[in-house]
Amino acid sequence: MKKLAGIFLLLLFVGLTAAPVFAQGAEGKAPEHVAVGIVLAAGFSMAIAAAFCGLGQARVAAAACEGIARNPGAAGAIRTAMILGLVFIETLALFTLAIVFAKVGY
Repeated sequence: MKKLAGIFLLLLFVGLTAAPVFAQGAEGKAPEHVAVGIVLAAGFSMAIAAAFCGLGQARVAAAACEGIARNPGAAGAIRTAMILGLVFIETLALFTLAIVFAKVGY
């Protein structure tokens, strides 16, 4: 319970300190430091997504190899499930990349 409360307080703190980022100037154009913040956040989000996709794909491949080693007769079904799992994991990185391009404006 303490861990959950700590996570909640951390999210509350981050949310309250991020509020000035959304403030707009008189002309409606975001200041330069806000644009730099968006680019940095996009880079960090893509790095985190890529890192966790790599970890997830490594775990899927290791589990599939172990399953095939234990039961070679089920190699076809295990391979199909592995490929489907890898596709779902990779979509995380692709969706993050699409959001990064949408937010940064390229």
